[in-house]
Parts: sequence; C-alpha cells; structure tokens
Amino acid sequence: MTKNENGKQFFTVSRLFFLLIVIPLVLMAFFIANSILQLGDTSKIRTISALDEKFQQTLEARAVSTANNVADFLRQVEKDALVATIIPETPEAYQEFVDKNRQALPVKRNGTVSKILVPLYKEMALVDREGNELVKIVDGEVVPESELVNVSDPANTTYKSEEYFSLVQKLDKAEVYMSPVTGWYVDRDSFEAGKRLEGIVRVATPLFDQQGFSGLVTLALDARHLAKFTDNIIPTETALVYEADASTGNYAYMVDYRGFVISHPIDSHVAGLYPDGTPVPPITKETMDEMNSRGEEVLNIPLMGFIDPELPAIAEDAAAGNSGIKVYTFAGHQKIVAYAPISYTSRMFPEPGGFGWVALTVNVDKFNEETIAAAEKIDEEARAWMTTAILVIVIAIVLLFLISWILARGITRSIEAEVPEESLNPPDYDDDDD
Repeated sequence: MTKNENGKQFFTVSRLFFLLIVIPLVLMAFFIANSILQLGDTSKIRTISALDEKFQQTLEARAVSTANNVADFLRQVEKDALVATIIPETPEAYQEFVDKNRQALPVKRNGTVSKILVPLYKEMALVDREGNELVKIVDGEVVPESELVNVSDPANTTYKSEEYFSLVQKLDKAEVYMSPVTGWYVDRDSFEAGKRLEGIVRVATPLFDQQGFSGLVTLALDARHLAKFTDNIIPTETALVYEADASTGNYAYMVDYRGFVISHPIDSHVAGLYPDGTPVPPITKETMDEMNSRGEEVLNIPLMGFIDPELPAIAEDAAAGNSGIKVYTFAGHQKIVAYAPISYTSRMFPEPGGFGWVALTVNVDKFNEETIAAAEKIDEEARAWMTTAILVIVIAIVLLFLISWILARGITRSIEAEVPEESLNPPDYDDDDD
C-alpha cells in the first residue's frame, strides 16, 4: 500500500470514529445547554412567584398582627375605664390612677430613637348626673374647682364639640363609650414646620345609684399611644422608627369605622377640628384643589375612589371584617397594601368591622428590587453553569479527537499487518504473453 493510500485510509477511519463519537456528544451538549437555559427561566419565574407570594403573606400577617395588637390595647383601655369607676372619688386617687397608667412612646434625642414612659391618659374626670365636673385631672395636675365646667353643653368640653355626656347616658352598666380620635387639625404648613397632632380618644362609662344614672367617669386617652402601632413601623423592616417617611411609599396608617384616617406619617391627612370645634371636611374630587390650596388634606378612604377605585374597595372589604392584599396608586406611588380589621367591638363599633382597620403599604418599586435581585442571581448562576458545560464539552471533544486518532491509527496498523502486501498490490497479467 502506498503512503498516500495509507494516509487516506487512516484519515477515513479516524474521521469515522470522530464523527461517531462527537456527533452524539454535540447533540447531548445542545440539549444540556437548552435544558440549563430553560431551567434558569423556570427557576426565575418560580422564585419570583414564590417571593411574591411569601412577601404578600408576610405583609398580610403583619397587618393582622398589628390590628390585633390595637384591639387588645383598646380592650385594656376599656378595662381601665371600668376600674376607674371603683376607685375613691378623690383628686388624690384620680391623680395616682393617671400617674400609674403609663406606656412607652418612642422619642428622638440627639438623633437616636429611644422609649420613655408616658401617661396613657391626658385627662380624667368625675361628672355628676347634671353634667357638672366634680373632680378633674389634666396632664397629671388637679384642676382647681373654679375651673370645672358643665360638660352637658358640648361647647364647654375640651374640644368644644364633644357629646360624650349625652351618649354615655344611653349606655348600660359596664358599657364603655369611645370617641373617634379628636384633636385640633394640623394643616400641611404646620406639619412641615414640625407641629404634630395632639389628640385624644374620649373614653367614658356611666355610674349608677338607686335612682339610676348618677354621672360618669371619663378618661382622655393620649392619641399617640394609639397611633404608635402604625406611626412607628415600616412594613419592610423589623426595627421601630420615630417617624416613617411617607415619601418612600413604605409606611402604615390607621382608619376608623367612619373611614377617616386617624394615624398617618403625614398628620395633615389625619381628621381634626377647626378652632371652633367643627370638623375639617375630607378632600373629595370636587374640593381637592381648593382644600389643597389651604393645606387641608384630610383623608376619608371610602370617598377616594376618584384617586384609585381600589381605595373604597379596600375600605368596604375591611369594614366587612376581612383582611387582604390589594394594589393601588396614591401620591405617585404604586403600592401593595395589606389591610386588616381592628376587632375591638362595642355598641359604637359593631361587628364585623369594629373600631376600624390598619393598612401596611409598600412601594411596588421597593418590592420589585427584591424580585429583580433574585432573578439576576438566577441568571448569573445559569450563565455560570452554561460556561462550565461548554468548557467541559470542548475539553471532551479535544480528548475524544485524540482518542479517536489513536484508535484509528492502531486499527489501520492492525489491518496493514494482517493483510499481505501482495494482496493489496496484485500482479498484472498480460494476455499477449499467452
């Protein structure tokens, strides 16, 4: 066999071995690479879906927990009002009652948030059946007898419009009246200048003697103790804050049974009173521009369908006693909101809605940052697997080529050794020699 023929035979055998081994390997590599890409996409979708579902479940669970904490707090306030009916009716006993009932409130000093114990009740008073104040404590101090008033006339009450005296007369023994959050309104300019709402929740329960209604005991719950359940939290963080930044879209707020916002990072959104005791009206589609020009921004959620139809839907669902998750747009932010009813009920706050509800809102962009980060991590891992797979395949092809070359060369030599040279080159016979 000539050298040229040997080379052709060797090349044919080696190529055959190479193709028989490499073609399946290349096909396998293609399927593996495609599978890695599909797995990455599937994992990304599933991870985003899982993050979305887990995040929403966590957010709703925190809203429910916050609402339950508010309800428990209001029940404790109710018990305090009932306890107040059995203590001695003296200034000293009332003063001691106010002083002992304290809870922590966050304060900010030198840039650090800490907690201090603050009295729960700004006022406590004993009122007779005619509406005359007999004993009164304000901010821990005994009010002189000359300054006591008759509260049967709402104009004489702290906020010039409180009707608790007439309403409490309609209650049975051991029933407790609670008002909405009541306080002087803080407009936008005042809020931006540093002023904050200093309101109360009026709490009162009737007293009885043999003749029937004999008067009442009233407490004025410092509204900061109610607002702290939502004002001092950020839904995406566990640590308490002094004040949440509403511009981020990540904050919590509280709504009462009427639909009015009663705690919010921006106090100009909280319901309040004009100096004459009349309520500041909430913004509506028709009055929004005019009221904004005055810096008045009271929010009543059922009336805010003109901003986003989901807002009154949330209020309706919460008033029906349901918790849930929805998405709405407010102040330029698209938000995920988790809401839950405050399950404190009474004659004033009947089931199923009770006292009101809480809402925890998260800027959708903030949530998207987490899901995008997870998706990018999955893409990065998929690319790493692809790179590794390609490198392994390239090395495998090179190794297989060398192996096929060695095998082909060995087979070729074996064939050459077994087949005699003469059979490969038979002699030529000339017919003319015959």
